[in-house]
This record gives sequence, structure tokens and C-alpha cells, in this order.
Amino acid sequence: MSDYLDKVNWTSEGLVPVIAQEHSTGKVLMFAWMNREALKLTVETGQAVYWSRSRNKLWHKGEESGHVQKVHDIRLDCDEDVILIIVEQIGGIACHTGRHNCFFKKLENDDWVVDQPVIKDTNEIYHHE
Repeated sequence: MSDYLDKVNWTSEGLVPVIAQEHSTGKVLMFAWMNREALKLTVETGQAVYWSRSRNKLWHKGEESGHVQKVHDIRLDCDEDVILIIVEQIGGIACHTGRHNCFFKKLENDDWVVDQPVIKDTNEIYHHE
């Protein structure tokens, strides 16, 4: 049943890097990590579930913001150590900064320049009490 999990070349920490790519545009939205449970839950639910290294717990993408990722396709690279998931990004916002994707800083003249706008203010996305 979980044979596909055994095919993944996990790191010594039990993780695999994951790239999330937007189905409709082909744009890379974000990079994250998955452990076995996260990949299993992603397959079972059809929505992206990652492993948060900073919080040391499973992270269902969009659990706070509502910006879930519906999975269209899951791919494993030739070395079986990187996963690519093709997703529909609900709400059009993948980044916790309120931007479309996490790669909004571009290197120009030895400086990182923000070249993508905030779509929605984070205070409107995250309602912390």
C-alpha cells in the first residue's frame, strides 16, 4: 500500500524537498519539505501537506489562510530525491507575505529587489488573537 513512500530517497532527517508549481501557469510557487506522513496525507486528501521545520509539525497548506493547494499531479525526479507537485493555488496566494509566490526577490546589481506586489495584506489573511 505504501510502496510509493519507500521509493523516495529521503534525507537522513526523513525529509524530501518539494517544489510546488502552479497548474495553470507553470510558475514555481514555493519550496517546502515533506516527511512520509505529509506525502501520504497529500496523496490521501488531494491537498498539499508539508512538514514545517521551523514549527516541527505537519502543515496543511492554507490551514490558517484558506489558500490551500489542490494537487493535480505529483512527480518524483530521476534521482528520486525531489518531489514536484502541480497544484491549483486557491486564492492565488501561495506566500505567507500575501504574494502570488515565494520567489519575489530578484538579484539586481548585487542587491535583492522585490519585484512582485502584495496581493493581500497579511493582517487580512491571518487573524491572530
